[in-house]
Amino acid sequence: MASMVPYRSVFGVRPVVPASLFDAFDDMMDIASSPLASKAFPIDVEDKGDAYEVKAYLTGVSKDDIDVELNEGRLSISVNVEEKEEDKDKNFLQKEFVSYSATRGVYLKDAACEGLTARYADGVLTVGVPKFVEKKNVTKVAID
Repeated sequence: MASMVPYRSVFGVRPVVPASLFDAFDDMMDIASSPLASKAFPIDVEDKGDAYEVKAYLTGVSKDDIDVELNEGRLSISVNVEEKEEDKDKNFLQKEFVSYSATRGVYLKDAACEGLTARYADGVLTVGVPKFVEKKNVTKVAID
């Protein structure tokens, strides 16, 4: 018969019920801002017919911290944000910015290596990837 305990034990540890709703919210924020939390950024990939348009949402990131690479059909967008040196000497009461790096990739099977474009404005990186057009040289062969 099933137990009447309202919480399932995970790894032998039962969760502690917070004293208030505010404590529960603070606990969630601590988990979300932990170093193990994913710092991945959202991306959109749109097929425009003759090209792909990839948008990466990188709010608060400098253009110099972004790297875009296409390698054998795999488009990789990497971000490496470092804490500024002048911030290290300040006396913060609370500091939530941390250095981080993240990479997102998408496989575009017919991506061409030439003609790629990248534009970064208002926190959105837009990458244009033309599609490889296979040239079909059809030659009619006469039969003797």
